[in-house]
Amino acid sequence: FDNAEVYAGGKAEEIMGAALKRLGLRRGSYLVSTKLYWGLHDGPNEKNTLNRKRLLEGIDGSLRRLGMDYVDLLFCHRPDPNTPIEETVWAMSDIVASGRAMYWGTSEWSAEEYRQAWEIADRRNLRKPVMEQPQYNLFVRDRVERQFARLYEGTGLGLTTWSPLASGVLTGKYANGIPAGSRLALKDYSWLKDSALTPERIEAAARLAPIAKELGATSAQLAIAWCARNPHVSTVMTGASRPEQVSENMKAMDLVARLDDSVMAAIDA
Repeated sequence: FDNAEVYAGGKAEEIMGAALKRLGLRRGSYLVSTKLYWGLHDGPNEKNTLNRKRLLEGIDGSLRRLGMDYVDLLFCHRPDPNTPIEETVWAMSDIVASGRAMYWGTSEWSAEEYRQAWEIADRRNLRKPVMEQPQYNLFVRDRVERQFARLYEGTGLGLTTWSPLASGVLTGKYANGIPAGSRLALKDYSWLKDSALTPERIEAAARLAPIAKELGATSAQLAIAWCARNPHVSTVMTGASRPEQVSENMKAMDLVARLDDSVMAAIDA
């Protein structure tokens, strides 16, 4: 279950923590991740930073809201050009050493920034970053497939990728405009429309539909399975506004083994 301190101003972590407590699941049976960077306050060293003060205070706040002793994965939500990477690495390593997170990594960092963090940790015998959380889908591929290419074997980098459906465009639901109740119909997502709903993307999504149909799947399931097929992708994160969407998305796992070279070539085309 992926979260971040900034989602809904901290409320998302509270709701997730309360839901997991209510379910009564054994803590070791599920994984929870959260992310730090944006902050919840506007004070000095409390916003848009990965300095030591922000990170140590941030993890304590997240754990209080989640009602947990630790998170499994802790991410630096964005790179911070104003804080030395070494300071960030020391702080994240200390958090892992304290048991408040099992592993740490980055989100939307460049290959060079990630390598710098890994090499600093390696030289100082600190806990190294082990994962990155980049956007990855049929439209956004360069970082995962090209920029990170030398990091997978060299550093053991694993990926928890987000936006496999490209904000829903790859489902094909925007082919005839923006339906009511969809993400891009929401006022808070108006900034996303121009980049997500380009004619080229809508046309490409339409061409994906026949390939999915031939496999007996939906376009959404095919797009998710395509991400999961990449051997460097450990986790494909999906979002849903209805329980039925979760069930439908999970059927993508049945497709992964069926995406042979000929199907992948057709998708690329």
